[in-house]
Amino acid sequence: MKVINTEKAPSAVGPYVQGIIAGDFLYVSGQIPFDPVTMQKVSENVKDQTRRSLENVKAIIENAGATLQQVVKCGVFLKNMDDFAAVNEVYGEYFNNWRPTRSCVEVARLPKGVLIEIEAIAYLKKD
Repeated sequence: MKVINTEKAPSAVGPYVQGIIAGDFLYVSGQIPFDPVTMQKVSENVKDQTRRSLENVKAIIENAGATLQQVVKCGVFLKNMDDFAAVNEVYGEYFNNWRPTRSCVEVARLPKGVLIEIEAIAYLKKD
């Protein structure tokens, strides 16, 4: 196994790493909408938070030598399911024509009072 860390995504806010390569897969820890430089929430807007969370996921995936087109599964955790359409709008910009599998659930609370957290699994082997 290999640990993946990049300065282009926020450092972990707990006892975990940004990502781990295990075999042919990269497991990306849930990314909250923190700016990697300031370690602060980007805004109170769910679209801005979705974009920042996806940028953080993307940075970790790219650091492992992969692209978003290699993501096979995402987990999306929302503070409010009423934000589902807004999140999908931004999410669709990142995945374009590629549609990985996904779960999306509403949760009671997220770290640091954010509105969204996104995790991912990418297949690293080039077919």
